[in-house]
Amino acid sequence: MTTSTNRPTIILLAGHWLGAWAWDEVLEHLGSHDSRATALTLPGLDPDDPNRAARTLDDQAAAILDAMARLGVSEDQPAVLVAHSGANAPASLVLDRRPKLIHRMVWVDSGPLAPGSIFAPDFPYGLAELPLPSIDVLASQASLEGLNTGDLERFQARAVPEPGPVLRQPVELTNDARRKVPTTLVCCSIPGTTVLELALSGHGMFAEVAHIENLDVLDLPTGHWPMWSRPRDLARAIQSEATRNN
Repeated sequence: MTTSTNRPTIILLAGHWLGAWAWDEVLEHLGSHDSRATALTLPGLDPDDPNRAARTLDDQAAAILDAMARLGVSEDQPAVLVAHSGANAPASLVLDRRPKLIHRMVWVDSGPLAPGSIFAPDFPYGLAELPLPSIDVLASQASLEGLNTGDLERFQARAVPEPGPVLRQPVELTNDARRKVPTTLVCCSIPGTTVLELALSGHGMFAEVAHIENLDVLDLPTGHWPMWSRPRDLARAIQSEATRNN
C-alpha cells in the first residue's frame, strides 16, 4: 500500500479495555474525508485470545510495527499514529524504536511517557488482569462528560480486562529522536493550557511533553472518551493534523 502527502496512513489506538471497535464512529467520519485510516486491537485486548492476559507492552509495540509493515508504512511514507489514553505506553515504545516511521504523533487526551514510567507499579502480581471498574468508580478516575447511557452500556458490555503485564511493565525509552517527531496533543478532559503548565512544572504524567521539539495543542472540550462523545469533531481534528505540513 502506498501513501501520499495528502493521504497519509492513520493508525488509531484506543486506551485501556478497548479494541478497534472503539473507533468505529471516528472511522466513519474519517472515511468521508477519503482518509487511509485503520484502527488496531492491541494484543491483550482481543477477547478471543486465550493467552491475552499474558500479553506485554513489547507484544503491543511489536503488533503496531507489524501493522505498519502490512500497511506499507516506511521512512519514505511514514504514518500518523493516534494514541488515546493508556495506549500511550505502546505508542511511546514505537515512537522510541522507530521514530522515522511516524509522520506525526497525535495524542488524544493522553501524552508521551517519560522513561521508566509504569502505569500501575503496585498492581499485585497475584492478579492476572484488571477488569473495567464500575461506572461510579470510573467516573471518579476520568471524565465521562458527553457519554450517554448507550455509550456506557456498550463500554461495559465490550470492555476486555487489561493484562497485568501491560500495567506493571516499565516503559524503557532511550532514543531522543522520539522528541523530534511532530506532535499534537488533542486535549479533552484537561485544557491544553493546564497540560502545558503541568508539563513545565515537571508533573510526572506530563513531564515528557516539555521535551517535545515540535508541539501543537488542540482543545476539544469533552470527557476522556471523545471518540464517543464528539466523534465527528475528533475525526476532523485528526484529519487536519494528519495532512498538515510539518
